[in-house]
Amino acid sequence: MMTRTVDATQELAAFLRIRRERLDPNDFGLPSRRRSRRTPGLRREEVAELAGVSIDYIVRLEQGRGLRPSADVVEALSRALRLAPDERAYLFDLAQQRRPRNADKPATTAVPPLARLVADLSPLPAMLMNHRYDILAWNGEMARLLLDFDTLPPARRNAMWLCLMHPRIREFYVDRERVVREGIAHLRAAWAAHPEDRALTDLIAEFTAHDEEFARLWAERDVKVNGRGRKMIRHPDVGVLAVHFEVLMPLQDPDQRLLIYRAADDESQSALDRLCAR
Repeated sequence: MMTRTVDATQELAAFLRIRRERLDPNDFGLPSRRRSRRTPGLRREEVAELAGVSIDYIVRLEQGRGLRPSADVVEALSRALRLAPDERAYLFDLAQQRRPRNADKPATTAVPPLARLVADLSPLPAMLMNHRYDILAWNGEMARLLLDFDTLPPARRNAMWLCLMHPRIREFYVDRERVVREGIAHLRAAWAAHPEDRALTDLIAEFTAHDEEFARLWAERDVKVNGRGRKMIRHPDVGVLAVHFEVLMPLQDPDQRLLIYRAADDESQSALDRLCAR
């Protein structure tokens, strides 16, 4: 069950345990005598040796006993566990060793110049979100591609909520599980980076309580910030089309994210043209 804010100590402990258990000892060239194992992954003493810390220190970290590792220790653990860049950033956030972020409240309305930019990007479908996936602004092309956001209460203008809960959008993505998995991995990174955002924590609690798929994937603790990629969309009016997406973060307003879709091929462009001509 989710707490009101991030319990960084317990989350750090769980994250370290899960990442250690996912490692393959064969990838580390360990002596054969050490390969007879009853549990998956590396042993704590092996991680301790790789990171250059004591076994007792690893045990206390994984038991959530209130330790706050230094930046050097976090870096050593990241190397020992072979963390990807997004996972490494997540570990630094949990250890509270990154430089403080802007202490202002998360954006709940679109910055006017960015809202105008969203409109100016027509005919490309575009919308503006914050780190919670709250949808702050959109253009007509995005509304025709997804749905008319004006018909939703403001509290439900959230891209993750739509993907999980909205009857139409639940069936919108051809590769739905991948889209949901990537969205959750992104949301987990945002959760660690904004530990005092109660609205975000409440949103995650709602998803966990009401959606089994979200609860299952959230428990896997995947972390990934995906700024570009490709999605296959099943639109009720124009059929299946493929889009490339790009997510941009303005330097002046880093809590706002500009999402832009482009057709991935000629057939998809024709489908978008037909849709936007309606």
